[in-house]
Amino acid sequence: MLIYGFQSVLSWVQLALGIYAAVMLIDAAVRRDDAYRAASKQTKGMWLIFLALATALLFILPIMSFLPVIGVIAVIVYTVDVRPALREVSGGGRGPRRGGSSSDGPYGPYNGGR
Repeated sequence: MLIYGFQSVLSWVQLALGIYAAVMLIDAAVRRDDAYRAASKQTKGMWLIFLALATALLFILPIMSFLPVIGVIAVIVYTVDVRPALREVSGGGRGPRRGGSSSDGPYGPYNGGR
């Protein structure tokens, strides 16, 4: 009984990872090709191949085998290294950035009570 529950949890985790890999594949596909070169990352085609293979492996093979784990690593590398660099180069982000530091409050800079 416990083994079936564990397999059920793993199948849900694998489904979530597969969907996340597909979202990252779409994200990589909509980015401009020159942004990859400007961010000094590999080519857009290479990342599309890596992420497409990772997505396919996560949907085809069981998560406890070797190849889907490599695919998850590729998705993680894209998520934490390539995607932020592409967003920085492309000027993407959450809304327009006003000049100022991270310690600025709504009425100006916070000086620590001085």
